[in-house]
Amino acid sequence: MSRVLVIGAGELGLPILQSLSHLASTFPPSARPTITLLIRPTTLSSPSPSKSREIAHLRDLGISFLAADIATAAAKDLASHFEDFDIVVSCTGFAAGPGTQLKLAHAVCEAGVGHYYPWQFGVDYDIIGPNAANGIFREQCEVRRFLRGQEKTKWTIVSTGMFTSFLFEPFFGVVEGLETAGSAHEVVVRALGSWENKVTVTTPGDIGEVVSRLVLKDQRTGVLFTAGDTVSYRRLADLVEAKIGRKVLREVWSLDSLRAELQADPENQILKYRCLFAEAKGVSWHHASTVNMELNIKTTDVQGFLHSKGPAL
Repeated sequence: MSRVLVIGAGELGLPILQSLSHLASTFPPSARPTITLLIRPTTLSSPSPSKSREIAHLRDLGISFLAADIATAAAKDLASHFEDFDIVVSCTGFAAGPGTQLKLAHAVCEAGVGHYYPWQFGVDYDIIGPNAANGIFREQCEVRRFLRGQEKTKWTIVSTGMFTSFLFEPFFGVVEGLETAGSAHEVVVRALGSWENKVTVTTPGDIGEVVSRLVLKDQRTGVLFTAGDTVSYRRLADLVEAKIGRKVLREVWSLDSLRAELQADPENQILKYRCLFAEAKGVSWHHASTVNMELNIKTTDVQGFLHSKGPAL
């Protein structure tokens, strides 16, 4: 019987918890994995009605809770929490603050956890390297180097590309105006670098399905890749036009212009992301080579994502 600890129940953690719970319920009772969520004490005791409902929902799924704050706890204290678990899945992203991902990796290995799934649910950091876009993913690269340099804990990295919804966030700037597409407002689709550049995207729900299968059934190690879709920006513009039934305004943000913006505002996280995707290295891969294809897990492509959102996002 595996004892699984999930850290964080946000945009990705929640669907992973739900998928783990569902898959665990298919095991015989004597071999059923246990699922525990590490959560801040303040969240667990929050008077917020929405938080209370979320906690109640997770309890109904058979999930237990461990109260701890990864932001303030030292690595040795986190290790003492992790000692009781066979598998740890980190679903706490960059909002946890700099240094957190490396601290978690050290704590997991110090605790002697059998298998670790770090927060690497993104692009291919091996190709991107630590210095791209003003070092936006330096810590992620350091986590990989640390895990590869030890033999105590097995690890699996699941590269997912961008969360599909992020591609349509107005602040990201690639698709703008889609949320008001039913009005007379113009919809703009922008290519980062060029129209032929591609990006891989996966929904959190699909990531949850893949990760739960890997954690409870497959348990392979190393760097794996998933994809809901891999699209060029030209294809993305075509799909948005098909969605709204009219032409969009198409613009290109060149790599040179984005680099100039970043040089003028070097700490701007969104500009770092735009530059990174405009460079088009390590941000896309073939759908056919993904673990979800190998495991026959159906995922949502961009067209399906747009269709699921109704008249507007």
